Amino acid sequence: MAAKFTGGKNIAMKVPPHQYDQTVAFYRDTLALEQIGGPSGDAVGFKFGANNLWIDKVAAMSQAELWLEIVTDDTAEAAKVLHGTGVARCDEIEDLGDTFDGYWVSSPASIIHLVDAKAGSWE
Repeated sequence: MAAKFTGGKNIAMKVPPHQYDQTVAFYRDTLALEQIGGPSGDAVGFKFGANNLWIDKVAAMSQAELWLEIVTDDTAEAAKVLHGTGVARCDEIEDLGDTFDGYWVSSPASIIHLVDAKAGSWE
């Protein structure tokens, strides 16, 4: 059985500290998007059409990055498919914990993707 992939509803914007407050204010105050999570001081979420936009403050970053979610019906089989096509796995970039059914990969264009089980999707 081959793994099935679909785009997830979560988008993560990783933002350096010097841009975080202004970035959150843009989505919250300027665009007046509905806030769905946070602020925890380091993360906040907004409804973004059919998607969720999560803005995370990340100390080690010098510029913002967008990270995307891919959901699958079988994360183990998906890992085999991705590995077989040369997709780089990069679990070291952010700890997901021992019980989370998912992992991080990088696309050929260096866009980070969270691959997770449909039942394990956040929010």
